[in-house]
Amino acid sequence: MAKQKIVVKVTMNNEKKIRKALKIAVSLSGVESASFVGSDKTQIAVTGEDVDSVELTTLLRKGVGYTELVNVGPVEEKKPAAAKETNPTVAPLNFTVNPYQYYYGSYGMPYYAY
Repeated sequence: MAKQKIVVKVTMNNEKKIRKALKIAVSLSGVESASFVGSDKTQIAVTGEDVDSVELTTLLRKGVGYTELVNVGPVEEKKPAAAKETNPTVAPLNFTVNPYQYYYGSYGMPYYAY
């Protein structure tokens, strides 16, 4: 599945609720990053793969208070314009193996205790 971006509007009155909301958002499995967005910083943008938006909203409602799901969509990936793929040439490696060389690493005489 592709990466997705979820934007959730949360009512946060004090610093304690702000920290708790961010902690809940980051604790979900599949979340790669979480940040505050919007002009008044009441929205949390969560990006990741296989993130359940309903579970995120439910946990924020239980832990912080009123929560509204604003947007769910794919992440726009930025591609650098100047990046070119180059394949460097690799010289082949030649190995010679001596078939008459034997290696007895851990073979030894058995130990008998009397």
